[in-house]
Amino acid sequence: MEAEAVVKDWWLYHGTGEGADRRARLEAGSPPPWRDFTGVPDPGYVPPGCEGPAWERTRGRGEGYVPDEPEKDVVNTALHLRRPLLVTGKPGVGKSTLAYSIASDLGLGPVLHWPITSRTVLRDGLYLYDAIGRLQEAGLEQLRPPGTPLPPPAEVPDPATAVANAPSISRYLRLGPLGTALLPQDRPRVLLVDEIDKSDIDLPGDLLTVFEDGGFDIPELARLAKEDPTVAIGTDDDPDAAVCITQGRVQCRYFPVVVLTSNGERDFPPAFLRRCVRLHLDAPGPKKLARIVRRRLGVDIEGNEEYRELVRSFLDRAEDGDLATDQLLNAIQLRLSGAWSAPDDRERFLATVMQHLTGPTA
Repeated sequence: MEAEAVVKDWWLYHGTGEGADRRARLEAGSPPPWRDFTGVPDPGYVPPGCEGPAWERTRGRGEGYVPDEPEKDVVNTALHLRRPLLVTGKPGVGKSTLAYSIASDLGLGPVLHWPITSRTVLRDGLYLYDAIGRLQEAGLEQLRPPGTPLPPPAEVPDPATAVANAPSISRYLRLGPLGTALLPQDRPRVLLVDEIDKSDIDLPGDLLTVFEDGGFDIPELARLAKEDPTVAIGTDDDPDAAVCITQGRVQCRYFPVVVLTSNGERDFPPAFLRRCVRLHLDAPGPKKLARIVRRRLGVDIEGNEEYRELVRSFLDRAEDGDLATDQLLNAIQLRLSGAWSAPDDRERFLATVMQHLTGPTA
């Protein structure tokens, strides 16, 4: 039986297309007692749904993913346990695309994307605060008599004086992708934390408390809680979305579907790994490549010798250095367009579209 035909009763994620019944099971499912959160949704906030350009990008990317049975087992384990999914594997095997596949398959709205670099810190994912902009605007308003032009930045008064006259802090705060994913909602959002292995050594450890608590505090709002207990701020989806934050605390109701990707460039501390469900993706073999090509391009590899030969060439070249699956898709798309069709061009064609990501360059 082909892997794509396997279906298990306990699965929520199938990877075959949006399923409203499975999404309903996901929303109604009982979490483990230690993963049951109590956040109260803001009735005035409506998260992005399954429409619009952002959703079309998510659906377009996710529908092309072809998961195997073992992948579905691990993804569904993470969904039931409400734990982050740590996906490892070489570049080009589809780690990031898996997040889009989950969102598309279960109709969970556009994926929230948090790309990680060596300079990324936890607060970048939680929220952004433009403190300098707030102080500057407060100082300029205080110094400018009616009808006079704005003074230069050097004349901005002492920050302590400026803060007292500062405009509402809500204009200068915005939730990041992780913060937006943790908003209390009846339906989880999908968050892609891309290339976590590129982070500073402290970031995985800093994420532990957030993953355990399912929430976080915004100190800038907590300090103002007595005077202004509820403040509306923007989200990563929309700076003008205006979701209400009470007492400076963001607390999820349903833990988001967090997909962390890693190219294996570093090891993670045991405490971090313990809080994740781990999935390793190997490079696809010939049968899975045929399914991917059929899903993405509508081409039946088995019925075309030229395309079968391209798959064989792809697999042969992959033995000498890493290749990404989309390089094979590029090659077949070019042949579908009539490009590089001359027999004498074959070797130059392969060298052009199937350049190694590691190892030899030709």
